[in-house]
Amino acid sequence: MEAILEAAFQILEADGLAKLTTSRIAERAGVSIGTLYQYFRDKDAILAAMGQRQSDEMREKITAIVLDASGRAGVRDIVRALMGGLQGSPETRMVLSDALFRSGGEGVVGRQHLTFLDSISGRRDFDFPLGKESAFILTHAVIYLLRAAAAEPELALDPAVLEDELVHLMESYIASLAARAAPGA
Repeated sequence: MEAILEAAFQILEADGLAKLTTSRIAERAGVSIGTLYQYFRDKDAILAAMGQRQSDEMREKITAIVLDASGRAGVRDIVRALMGGLQGSPETRMVLSDALFRSGGEGVVGRQHLTFLDSISGRRDFDFPLGKESAFILTHAVIYLLRAAAAEPELALDPAVLEDELVHLMESYIASLAARAAPGA
């Protein structure tokens, strides 16, 4: 499976989605087409598996940042991880994201959200109340804004400025949560 996924990634990066076929993937991976089909029903299943893998890796990376015992990690580290932590070109990341959404529906982000919350539950105290709704906003806002930015390359958004704006958005929201929870608020 590893060889198949790696081969698919290499072809996708080098030649794009139009030239990604199961035959080319099998050839690059050094496996027979029959072996490929033992693991994956079609090209879309391969792309979805690649997207799921990247999503899982990102969730684990964000969890590690949030649980950083040193206390040095912050919102900017999370935004940077989300912006640059996925492998591949923006086109490849969009293809994998789309494949993941097609295979898992819009609920794919929700499932990652719940898994993330489970992984940090009871392991970290925050300086602000983290209810269901605020956790939803914190985990979904940046992801969907980055997805929109990737889907709209014609906007030519400056990555450094976008990072600053996303950090400002999240820090402002967290400050608002903390202020609302402060005694006398």
